[in-house]
Amino acid sequence: MAHPSQLGFQDAASPVMEELLHFHDHALMIVFLISTLVLYIIVAMVTTKLTNKYILDSQEIEIIWTILPAIILILIALPSLRILYLMDEVNNPHLTVKAIGHQWYWSYEYTDYKELGFDSYMVPTQDLPSGQFRLLETDHRMVVPLESPVRMLVSAEDVLHSWAVPALGVKMDAVPGRLNQTAFLASRPGLYYGQCSEICGANHSFMPIVVEAVPLKHFEEWSSQMLEDA
Repeated sequence: MAHPSQLGFQDAASPVMEELLHFHDHALMIVFLISTLVLYIIVAMVTTKLTNKYILDSQEIEIIWTILPAIILILIALPSLRILYLMDEVNNPHLTVKAIGHQWYWSYEYTDYKELGFDSYMVPTQDLPSGQFRLLETDHRMVVPLESPVRMLVSAEDVLHSWAVPALGVKMDAVPGRLNQTAFLASRPGLYYGQCSEICGANHSFMPIVVEAVPLKHFEEWSSQMLEDA
């Protein structure tokens, strides 16, 4: 869960998000080293009055400052491509959930069950219980089993939306007439909050997402109760 004045990302709750955090730190360290080197060169050029004739015209230096940036780009590109392929992998999901974006709420369908589906609306501020988050809590949470691969099918009924949960490393556009696919695995129990990340109209800010990761036993009890209520 993000908090005020937070500078970094939220704590990772899925293996893919952990990889993204590691890649972020890796790229940031490279940027920091490059910035330090450039700052040092600028300060040295401004403050020193000495001139080296071998620097004014040097084939060796030109070769170095051509090859070195190419090597740095490769060091950034290879881990990035690896994570891109990891994010596209959907291997033997244990559960499939279809999320459909509407103006301005989400509806969820558990396609492995015959009649398990519900709409998820934001809880208005005046009805919010003590301790819950304003503009982030919903009347129905999307419950998923812990440490089980979950496939998300994301679409929209009216305009463009985007189903995003930062802690799980998931963000997928919801496009009318198109079914997009992504996957995640919740590695620890808890509540994970997200919001629609595509400007979709006047109430774009008021269609939150809440994913609740619970042990498999509790998920089975929840699904049985939901089917009985239906």
